[in-house]
Amino acid sequence: MTRLSRRYGTGVPGWAIAGAPFALCALLLPLLTLFPAPSSRADTPLDLDAGGRITDTVGALGQRRGQVTTAIERLRTTHRVQLYVTYVRDFSGRSGRGWADATADRNGLGEHDVLLAIATHGRQYAVSADKRSGFRADQLKAVAATAIAPAVAQHDWAGAAIGAADGYSAVLQGQPVRPPAITPGSPDPGGEGLVPGHRRVWAPVAMGGGLCLLGLYLCARRASRRRRAAQAPECGPATAGPPGLARMARPLTPLPELEAEACRALVETDDAVRTSAEELHFAAAQLGDEAARPFAEAVAYAQGELADAFRLRQALDDAPYEDEEIRRRTLDEICSHCTSANRRLDAESESFDVLRGLRANAAGLLARAEAAAEDLAPRVGTAEGALGVLAGHCTATALAAVARHPAEARDRLSFATAALAEARRALAAGDGDGAAISLRAGEAALSQARVLTLAALRRAHELTGATARLPVALADAEARAPRGSPQARALACARREVESGRYDPRAVLRHVEETAAALDAGPGAGHEDRARARTERALRRVRGEVAAARDFVTTHRGAVGCRARTRLAEAERHLSLARTARDLRTVRSETGHADSLARQARALAEHDVGSYGTRYEPGTPPPTRALGGALLGGIILAGLLPATFGGGATRGRLAAG
Repeated sequence: MTRLSRRYGTGVPGWAIAGAPFALCALLLPLLTLFPAPSSRADTPLDLDAGGRITDTVGALGQRRGQVTTAIERLRTTHRVQLYVTYVRDFSGRSGRGWADATADRNGLGEHDVLLAIATHGRQYAVSADKRSGFRADQLKAVAATAIAPAVAQHDWAGAAIGAADGYSAVLQGQPVRPPAITPGSPDPGGEGLVPGHRRVWAPVAMGGGLCLLGLYLCARRASRRRRAAQAPECGPATAGPPGLARMARPLTPLPELEAEACRALVETDDAVRTSAEELHFAAAQLGDEAARPFAEAVAYAQGELADAFRLRQALDDAPYEDEEIRRRTLDEICSHCTSANRRLDAESESFDVLRGLRANAAGLLARAEAAAEDLAPRVGTAEGALGVLAGHCTATALAAVARHPAEARDRLSFATAALAEARRALAAGDGDGAAISLRAGEAALSQARVLTLAALRRAHELTGATARLPVALADAEARAPRGSPQARALACARREVESGRYDPRAVLRHVEETAAALDAGPGAGHEDRARARTERALRRVRGEVAAARDFVTTHRGAVGCRARTRLAEAERHLSLARTARDLRTVRSETGHADSLARQARALAEHDVGSYGTRYEPGTPPPTRALGGALLGGIILAGLLPATFGGGATRGRLAAG
């Protein structure tokens, strides 16, 4: 309500309502005859048009409004960036940036909304974008200098908006910004302003307005008498929404569809980030960390956005019956974080291609990859042999997590060898694009073969270490356990399990240390030192659990879904908190959370892989197994082309080569 309506309420007399406009007209008409129209009109920060993304207060677009709408919609559907464009006569004495920021704030524009404000009288423009929009300052400047400024200078008002939309799309795809085709328009649209001051205009307008108001007053009186006769209850005044919010009203995506969209965005973004991190490793090995630093920063930014998105997803999983509006808002925020991560990677993809030069440097990179494949082959055999030795005294359960890793590593290595051979043939034939595609696929397969091999070796080392430590830990706990106590009985069970011949050293050692922790629960000499040592060992063990889950998800990401990835991200977060915590209680709490979540992530991921349909049966031909492993690992995309550094819009770009 305005101040006037708050003061008088609904009981204001009808004659006052009708008389006020007439009195106003009587006051204004003499003044309008004395003063000419102002030469300019100041446009304060305004409410954007509720009917669309274009607010044209001066009629700048004319017949080209449809072209601008098409360009804006193309940017929104392709990159989830919403561009708003407003045309005013001037910026009311403010700086262009200040006016644009004030208008964006007034209308509640979000992180992924960009406002282009154009003042036609002075051929000025300004862009307002949130710092968390995913656009770098140099990208915004490039679009402004190349795509907006030339059009504004030639008073091509529509071309400025079209150039902005196409320019933002180009930088998000890692492409150069192109200047728009200039079509000059009116030099000063709306030059007389929207409020003409000549009395020959205003006199009939005021008279007509007065007659209309009189008619409305008489109709209101008649309707009022009818309501009183029918004794109908009065209706309260309608509640007006905040300025500018009407334009944000749009059909809501059904919640189940939004849930599916958020899960899909998480999986696809996680794939893009993992692939980008893998290829970044090759770039750093090729050219050094300093040359790869800008791209490492982009990957780190994307990882941060993705971690925030997974944290929100975990919060939703922990509160499944949360309020629907809160749930919808959280899902939208998840999608927003994923979009921001992808956009940052997409923006760097073209520069990354220039850095690596897969086509130009194919010969050297191919030789490096072939040498890495030769070095990796014997390590796969070493891992397989180490697991074979442990199988003599370890149960199948102890080895289950990595039992298939050597075989899968051989399949990835087989695929890599075939891809590198194909790259060698393409290079000899002068097919640079084909060589780059095969080389990239071979690199990715080598990376996963290495991860699988190291995971198997790490688990073998953990089992060997647990086997060596177990007798000492068991004897120490037995010496301190009171005879006949629950702890003594638990340790006796552990002793029998060890003496049975085949057991899980890690599981038994964990059980013994938990029993020893119960013995040290009270105060006593040396208890704190032993507790600290056990906590440090538990932290190392959980670090191994998280790493094992991470390796499994990384090398099977073509099948692993949202829930497993969410639990893994949360396990990594709790592990990070445990590493930085200072007091033992916090370390133990965070370590326990990380351990539990890592195990959940591994179980969920294994279930996803089991449902995926890929099997490594002995009778399966090696080429089929190798191709299946590449698909399972997300090394190649649906079109059998390799995934590369970049977000969702660019990670399959080698297909265009």
